[in-house]
Amino acid sequence: MARGSSGYSGTGEPHRSLLTSANAWLAERLDARFHWDRLPLALGLLALIGLRERLRERNLYDPGSPSWRDGAPAAGAPPSILARPVDGSGTHPSEPAIGAAGTRFGRNAPIVPEADLAASTPKPEDISAALLRRTTFQPATSLNMLAAAWLQFEVHDWFSHEVELEDVPSGPLGLSPFARDAGEPGSVPVFLSSQTHWWDASQLYGANEHFAAALRAGDWESSGRLKVDDDLLDEIARFVDPAAPVGRGRAARPPEPVPNLWVGLALFHVAFAREHNAICDRLRAAYPTWTGERLYAQARLVNAAVMAKIHTVEWTPALIAHPTTVKAIKATWWGLLGERIHKRFGRVGNSEILNGIPGSEVDDEVPYSITEDFVAVYRLHPLIPDEVTFRHADDGTPMEEIDGGATLRFEQLAVTREDHDRPRDRLREIGVENAWYSLAHAYPGSLTLHNHPNFRPRLPDGRELDLGAADIVRTRECGVPRYCEFRRSLRMPAPTTFYALADGNAEHAREIEQVYDSVEDVDLLVGLMADRKPAGFAISDTAFRVFLLMAARRLRSDPFFTTNFNASVYTPEGLEWIDGATMAGILRRQYPALEPALRKVGNPFQPWPG
Repeated sequence: MARGSSGYSGTGEPHRSLLTSANAWLAERLDARFHWDRLPLALGLLALIGLRERLRERNLYDPGSPSWRDGAPAAGAPPSILARPVDGSGTHPSEPAIGAAGTRFGRNAPIVPEADLAASTPKPEDISAALLRRTTFQPATSLNMLAAAWLQFEVHDWFSHEVELEDVPSGPLGLSPFARDAGEPGSVPVFLSSQTHWWDASQLYGANEHFAAALRAGDWESSGRLKVDDDLLDEIARFVDPAAPVGRGRAARPPEPVPNLWVGLALFHVAFAREHNAICDRLRAAYPTWTGERLYAQARLVNAAVMAKIHTVEWTPALIAHPTTVKAIKATWWGLLGERIHKRFGRVGNSEILNGIPGSEVDDEVPYSITEDFVAVYRLHPLIPDEVTFRHADDGTPMEEIDGGATLRFEQLAVTREDHDRPRDRLREIGVENAWYSLAHAYPGSLTLHNHPNFRPRLPDGRELDLGAADIVRTRECGVPRYCEFRRSLRMPAPTTFYALADGNAEHAREIEQVYDSVEDVDLLVGLMADRKPAGFAISDTAFRVFLLMAARRLRSDPFFTTNFNASVYTPEGLEWIDGATMAGILRRQYPALEPALRKVGNPFQPWPG
């Protein structure tokens, strides 16, 4: 795609078959008139396929030539199909820099820069106080807290904005501004991710050699294994330093790899480090002459695919539990033919729709990157509860012996500037199995107005950060359109009244109108929290459109999920491990004491029975 002077260009309409184009045209019209979620299952599936194709045609913008930060590897290094590069470079066959740490975010909508972030109105603090801040906890009863912790675990894999180094932060709310790419100056902001853009488990393995090396076990050179349990959390704690500067030009230490650590996030880091070691042991039994480095690289490849599969076929159906989307999202991995046919016969023909994306061909007209819009719709802080009650996994009774009682405030579970070891120490006190069980029975917050958490992390200068206000600031800073314009960019109708914007909720409409002069001024986050939710959805229909596009794109653009997803690269044992992997299976393998609690569990990211 040609690149515009701003560093971004639209996708245009790449060649598609007549049938595909006709279905995309029809899908948008059916959706506009009836809504995709109110159509019969078969017609709804065709509508989602068509909507996804139209989004791919018109809502991918080329971020321009990647511009690596200082100290990154040379872009000409040949890729290895047998190992994921630690910084993501060399993953894409056409241009090694695509998707690497330190490269640009893309976009799904044309950028709308705020002329003066500090003066933009309404003030983020006023919006948060009037519309976002929690007054009474509103639970999301279709999910459990494992779903919220998993989301954070995966988000840390996908993106993290680089920030400017400043002695005194100059941005609103005392935040350091995001670092702009200096490679192509201009008035349009172009930002960089300190994480890789690929779905490569970089939240566990790191996006730089310094962090990756710190997590390797003492016998790594022969076993390929990672540190686990307390040893792993001790290493993570050494790197978590909210008071330390992060961002471009930081030479002494790499960017903070595990931000916002708390007990729930720590559980997933430990479980998947253990899973890595189990994969290493399986591979070492099959290939006893392999070096530790080869075992490590192969286990990472398999473990990353396991995470992608769990997110696709388990976590996402819990979040968007409409029958049509459950069928559609599982088909992303297994195809419409389904899991049983795949496991019995393998891929039947070349159709991605019938067989799923893994093992298909790379399909990427626009150079791949995570987008600013995707980041914006993943600002889901209402999921954080004010407190969690911990229980014994064997009988469900509250753990009164915990220091402070069984019910702990969220800030008692998270890293602070004063105590980086808190999650590790809390897990010792609670017990890992009890922590899994308790979060499985606890509700996160509902994604709606008046439900942003009262939890306020501390900034380096000691001030408390209002998460709702920060979400508004960061979305404006990145030039993501406000709600009405965002919907128009997705070819969705924009509301003309506050009542329509609030999906017919008169009280919400009145409250929003008291804050904003015009419907057109309403921030994206406020609109998403007030938006219509299809049946079974925890998120809004508007946010879902970006999910629909990007969930498949992360797989389709990655050779390790497409052309290289085969036995030659993953090994037969690796593919067998991926096919059999489930979240419940991992918990059973790593924590056998949870077996009784898991017997009646369907989806582990929904509240467990009993």
